[in-house]
Amino acid sequence: MVDALDSKSGSFTRVRVQVPSRPPSKIMRTDDFDYNLPEELIAQTPIKDRASSRLLVLNRKSQSLSDHIFSDIIDYLNPGDALVLNETKVLPARIFGTKADTGGAVELLLLKDLGDDTWECLARPQKRLHQNTKITFNDNLSATVVKTLEEGITHVKFTHQGIFLEILEKLGTMPLPPYIHKQLKDQSRYQTVYAKNLGSAAAPTAGLHFTPELLEKIEQKGIKIIKITLHVGLGTFRPVSVEDVAKHQMHTESYYVSEQATKELNNIRKNGGKIFAVGTTTVRTLETVMQKYGKFKACAGETNIFIYPGYEFKGTDAMITNFHLPKSTLLMLVSAFADRDLILKAYGHAIAEKYRFFSFGDAMLII
Repeated sequence: MVDALDSKSGSFTRVRVQVPSRPPSKIMRTDDFDYNLPEELIAQTPIKDRASSRLLVLNRKSQSLSDHIFSDIIDYLNPGDALVLNETKVLPARIFGTKADTGGAVELLLLKDLGDDTWECLARPQKRLHQNTKITFNDNLSATVVKTLEEGITHVKFTHQGIFLEILEKLGTMPLPPYIHKQLKDQSRYQTVYAKNLGSAAAPTAGLHFTPELLEKIEQKGIKIIKITLHVGLGTFRPVSVEDVAKHQMHTESYYVSEQATKELNNIRKNGGKIFAVGTTTVRTLETVMQKYGKFKACAGETNIFIYPGYEFKGTDAMITNFHLPKSTLLMLVSAFADRDLILKAYGHAIAEKYRFFSFGDAMLII
């Protein structure tokens, strides 16, 4: 059983996942990316030592699987390779207020800054919100509903006294995924140790396994650490609700690749090094740039790239990732990088070996 977002009500409900009963057909169906996960394997808390998470290594060429701890990742990186990190920082983006007219409770999850103090949010309960509805959070922060859209999406304009992000830091809570039911005592554990650029609605969780000490050892071995940014948005929370995978529409997310990162990425490629992408967010950024320009290029923009089997990767040689929800776009992405059946075989192995799944869970390296 896992939690999923009901696209009509905007609320989270319990659903059961099943083992797929058929191989994928020419038309890929969402059910082809389903698997059965025991609920007790959904990690509810982060482990004490980030780098002591378990690591399942999947070799696409030999189709082999091997079990490790995460700090062993250094053994698969060679001098001249690049480790690409997403240095986005998670906003404490879940805030609770009341309707000014009735006192009814309102929860907003901030997803994207639209400019002019207006934000795209997931709102609950959206059905009680209408254009010009006023919401009060505290003496320094209030909001007015600009418009309501489908799937719980709501645009609100904030009015505040002081610096908005500083108010949010004090008022908001971390937007933990709905399948995590335990309270997070240390909010920093839902941030990577290299998080820098504030703007995400969720953590790039593959990066949660790195420690400063492990990153230092990786650099000392001669691996180039390169940082880019993609702010994680609605796609993390939105389920695939269509039967035909190709008909799913991704929402846009903001990304940024610097001149320095571009120079380093192109040098790695020129000199024959491999690019190890940390997380699906990093993969989507690298592939967006390569898809648009045919090479790595300094740029900033919006991407709604949807990667599923059949996609040809241009900017990623190896991927470090966590274990993803059934029927999710992230499971489809890793199934594009490796064969779908091989991915489901790896997931079956992880379940049998009692790996921990999802945001606070263990990791996979696909080479």
